This record gives sequence, structure tokens and C-alpha cells, in this order.
Amino acid sequence: MKIDPTQSTTPSVLDLEGFQRREPAALEAFFEHYFDRVFSIVARLLGNRTAAEDAAQEVFIKIHRAAHTLDPARDPGPWVAMIATNVCRDLWRSAPHRMERRSASLDDTPGLADRLTTGIADPERDLLRSERARLVQEAVMELKEDFREVVLLRDYDGRAYEEIAAIVGANESAVRKRYSRALAELGRLLRKKGL
Repeated sequence: MKIDPTQSTTPSVLDLEGFQRREPAALEAFFEHYFDRVFSIVARLLGNRTAAEDAAQEVFIKIHRAAHTLDPARDPGPWVAMIATNVCRDLWRSAPHRMERRSASLDDTPGLADRLTTGIADPERDLLRSERARLVQEAVMELKEDFREVVLLRDYDGRAYEEIAAIVGANESAVRKRYSRALAELGRLLRKKGL
């Protein structure tokens, strides 16, 4: 079945039934369509480009293994995001990740390009904006993992509470509470940084 783009965010070029059957062309189209989204999710959740590259590979291995479980009548976006989030959770629980996170460089965080000036004639404003963005990114990375994932899925990935609930395996009310608590904690961290 090919998804109608007027009914879904999935373009008609994705053959989800072919993907389910692991047809090479359908697998390639699926990978090409979702790679940037997966990498964005894992890079934001992990805060480390090298770890994100490895995690993105793991996500697509898991997607390939679970291809037969995909419902071709539904948008695969939330399913893909759930797998990406679960891969990050597995990494967070691992001892090597905890050790690496303590020693990770701030220069290795996503959004480095955002710190550069825009080329518009106000370098001071650009510098202040990039410093503020760096401090916010740093504060987000200091949040507990379950707080970080709801903030990133809601504010950076633009997901609705209902979608986040499906991705993280909680009910919508719990996700709203977690998001509210995460924002309160983020506010506390930002005040501590002088913002």
C-alpha cells in the first residue's frame, strides 16, 4: 500500500507493504526518508554526535528487524521515533554512556552551526543568541533522561502529547505532568546559569 500524502505525513514514494516484505527499494526509500529525523532525535537525546551516529545505525537495525510488525495503514513516524527513543534509553542505562557523558566536550553537542553568526550585520546580537542557545542546550542535557526526552520530543521535534505518550510508553496525562516538571527543572537550571 502506498500512503496518500494528503492523509499522512509520509510521502507517496514510500511503499510500506514493500518495506514490510523487506524489498530493497522500499527499504532504501524508507531509510532515506527517515534518516535525518532519526539522527536529529538521537543527537538531541544523547548530546554527542559520535554516539548519535552509532545510535542511528542501531535504530535502523532494529527497524529492519521489526519491519514485519509495521502497520502499512498508519504513519510510521511515531513508530520510528519510539524505536529511536528506546535505543537512547538503552544507551543511557549503559555504564559506558554514563562515563562518556561525564567527559563529553561541549563542542561535540548538536547545534554547533547555530552558534555561528548568521552573516547579518549584528555580530553582537548573534553572539548573545548563540551563547543563550548553548546554555539552554547545556541545561537540557543536564535534565534527567525522562525529562529530557519529553522536552526534546515536544519542543524540538514538535510532537503532540498523544504521540509522545505512545513513544515513551506512558499515558497522555503522565506525559503532560512530566513535561511540566521538566520545564520547571529546566527553568531552575537556566536561572542557575544566569538566564
